[in-house]
Amino acid sequence: MRRMWAALVAALFSVTLVLGLTACDGKHRWCEWDSTDTRVPNRYCEDGLPGYEWETGFKNYKWQ
Repeated sequence: MRRMWAALVAALFSVTLVLGLTACDGKHRWCEWDSTDTRVPNRYCEDGLPGYEWETGFKNYKWQ
């Protein structure tokens, strides 16, 4: 029984991971300065600079 639960948890984790990675396909995401939610050029997130993160969805934003 314990192995079945472990397999189920692993499968759900894998599906969630795959769906999460495909949701950020680059078409509907942008880079934001995290502390102010200000939209900045994507190069900040592409370069992996601290304090910047990818955002997705629909919301109002202000450009830096």
